[in-house]
Amino acid sequence: MKLKSGIKIAGLALLSGLVLAGCGKQSSSESSKKEISWMQINSLTTMDPSKATDQISGQTQNGTNEGLLRMSTDNKVIPGVAKNYTISKDGKTWTFNLRKSKWNDGSAVTAQDFVYAWRRTLNPKTASQYAYIFDHIKNANEVNTGKKPLSALGVKAEGKYKLVVTLAKPQSYFKYLVAQSYFMPQKASYVKKFGAKYGTTANDLAYNGPFVLKGWNGTNDTWTLVKNKNYWNAKAVKLNKINFQTVKDPSTGLNQYQSGKLDVVTLSGQQVKNYKNNKEFASRKVASTWYLEMNQRKIPFFKNKNIRKAISLAIDRDQLANKVLADGSVAAKGFVATDMSLHDGKDFADASYVKGAVSQNLAQAKKYWAKGMKEEGKKSVSFTLMGDDTDQAKKTNEFVQSQLSKLPGFKVTNQNLPYKTRLQRSADGQFQMVLSGWTGDFPDPITFLSLMTSHNTYNNGRWGNKQYDKLIANAEGKDANNTDKRWDDMVQAEKILVNDEGVVPLYQQVTPQLVKSNIKGIQFFPTAPIWDWSKVTIK
Repeated sequence: MKLKSGIKIAGLALLSGLVLAGCGKQSSSESSKKEISWMQINSLTTMDPSKATDQISGQTQNGTNEGLLRMSTDNKVIPGVAKNYTISKDGKTWTFNLRKSKWNDGSAVTAQDFVYAWRRTLNPKTASQYAYIFDHIKNANEVNTGKKPLSALGVKAEGKYKLVVTLAKPQSYFKYLVAQSYFMPQKASYVKKFGAKYGTTANDLAYNGPFVLKGWNGTNDTWTLVKNKNYWNAKAVKLNKINFQTVKDPSTGLNQYQSGKLDVVTLSGQQVKNYKNNKEFASRKVASTWYLEMNQRKIPFFKNKNIRKAISLAIDRDQLANKVLADGSVAAKGFVATDMSLHDGKDFADASYVKGAVSQNLAQAKKYWAKGMKEEGKKSVSFTLMGDDTDQAKKTNEFVQSQLSKLPGFKVTNQNLPYKTRLQRSADGQFQMVLSGWTGDFPDPITFLSLMTSHNTYNNGRWGNKQYDKLIANAEGKDANNTDKRWDDMVQAEKILVNDEGVVPLYQQVTPQLVKSNIKGIQFFPTAPIWDWSKVTIK
């Protein structure tokens, strides 16, 4: 899932924070109110499950809606709307038995709500960027390209409370997919009633999860999750309300935390060093990678491998992570994040690590650059690097700009835009170079690797490699049930990607936070949806 950017802390705020740490006022969210206030560093963009692509939207939807299953700790799934499920011996038929649950308006959540939602996502008219992830369902690709009708999709309701899914080929991680926001049910009457407005404000859709969204008009920087009294497991939800506030200025966030206006805030930069021993400090390593994309679909210059290799080898990732970001983030070992997937005790990122492809070597970079510039008939070039408008993105852009300026004749101009704008321009191919981020949707390397296949809608730069595509197809096809071969396919694919510098991995994100000590039960996941607030309590 597309990532949000982080923030940094100003010097004065650091000094005041050191004095106030651990002795701030009691939060205004008194335990008797059973509510907390949470800082977000970017605004909510959409609540339409078929169109959401970013992390904030996915997190919010996980709080307000529920799929067949829910993510849990230790890479496990637990029952959601489905109370249980069975899988056929050949791995192609998944049967979900639904519990009797309700939408927030009191009407029943049925199997047909899932059928409708999945068909809507795959409808070519919807133009969902997440349509690709349904590709294992029978006829999904044909439906999505308009070659077959929506009714041909391999999902059907057998009565109100049984959903049968037919896959074209086995998919061991399908259980993780049905726990994600893009597989959640949608109420057809709401979609038809609101049309193009569906999911653009808090009032334009129905909710079946632990909370209901309130106070979001589509553009404002505050919104609230209120306990859903019609949620099937409402008794287990202890919070009455979660107040979200978008805060981009770090000193403002810190001040509001210390004055009791915020209960959870995100830290960055030097602030982390000063708070890491505080009892309210928490460091969350996310399965996310920030990387540089070059627009190869519109700019032939970036199709030159020597140019891409020069760009990659010119960047000191350790300096970026340790000195510029200084928030616990680490230099990327590759495109796939670390600490997410193991095979025979070995982390995928270690198994696929190509040190020479992600380490700075300025002398070698200049040689590749000279060769590439000669091949392209250029003496100088000028390109724009697009990124978000947050402090962390600006600092990253500035660092990359300075690093690339060491390549003779390379001028880079930075362009920092609002998060929503950057996402849209990236998807539309309206960029030259862009700082992009991805959080794994589920704990399997394929959640990263599938993005870089030639025709994936998230492959914004349109890098392509036939051998890479074949290896991913094998991992998802003929080798899907052979754990060793599938792993080898993915390792080889990752090595092709990083050696070819299809994208330039920069760093893996760590989210450092301050959390009031009386708040318990926050569930954090390295992959999507990142947070589960349904079990939070206030002591």
